[in-house]
Amino acid sequence: MIRELTAAGERLDVELAKDGTVSRSRAAALIREGRVQVDGRVEDKPSAKPEAGARIILDMPEPRPAAAQPQDLPLEILYQDAHLAVVIKPAGMVVHPAAGNDDGTLVNALLYHLDSLSGIGGEMRPGIVHRLDKDTSGLMLVAKDDATHAALSRQLADRQMEKHYRAVVAGHMKEPSGVIEKPIGRSRQDRKKMAVEPDGRWAKTEWQVLKEYPDRTLLDVHIVTGRTHQIRVHMCSIGHPVLGDSLYGHRGMPGAGRLMLHAYSLSFTHPATGERMTFTAPCPFSEE
Repeated sequence: MIRELTAAGERLDVELAKDGTVSRSRAAALIREGRVQVDGRVEDKPSAKPEAGARIILDMPEPRPAAAQPQDLPLEILYQDAHLAVVIKPAGMVVHPAAGNDDGTLVNALLYHLDSLSGIGGEMRPGIVHRLDKDTSGLMLVAKDDATHAALSRQLADRQMEKHYRAVVAGHMKEPSGVIEKPIGRSRQDRKKMAVEPDGRWAKTEWQVLKEYPDRTLLDVHIVTGRTHQIRVHMCSIGHPVLGDSLYGHRGMPGAGRLMLHAYSLSFTHPATGERMTFTAPCPFSEE
């Protein structure tokens, strides 16, 4: 499939990911494979910045059948129609197959329970519009066809999709609500972690206290951006790590049987009907 667009003077991978047809990481991979031309010349550097007005052509390969295999795994489906589905991912389930997690993933379950999935995410991530960490539970939106996937990805990129989480954090907040705006990037000290870094990507998290306990607080958390580990990194940065977080927590915080983070509500506009839809998934660890 050939895509043609006009450059606006930004990085090449950013230009290709603007309309949501492909993610930025997928765009970078296609560029490195030599599938992108700028004014008739192959460009294999994702960081290249074509001049405004340059003609960009992407030769996007047709999606191959999913390599992951269907598995009859328990999966709660809140809603589905011909275009999309809304499901609840349990804590402990990896979203898509990867090294060390060949099966038992959400994708394996989706391939079994749903009659179709979009191919935009690639053969190992069919239908996946957004992700949740392995130990985070809650709502996920799944696309059944490529047009729906592209439209939902655009909503996500344009921040027209609203996502709220429930989080239990260590200690008590000084205010009833607040906003954290700190850039997030790969940690310079530990490449396995994300961190607040000056040269990271802008990230914004809004939080509100729902209930206080003797040594912890239940929050409603609204993420304006969707950076990797955003809530976990931001809450840690203000001294209130999410309970049960072995990566960003500290030894002295209260114990928990799991990562106390749950994707509680999700609002989006249905690409086919134009209807604004909102779903909620009861929080498994709160007593509101």
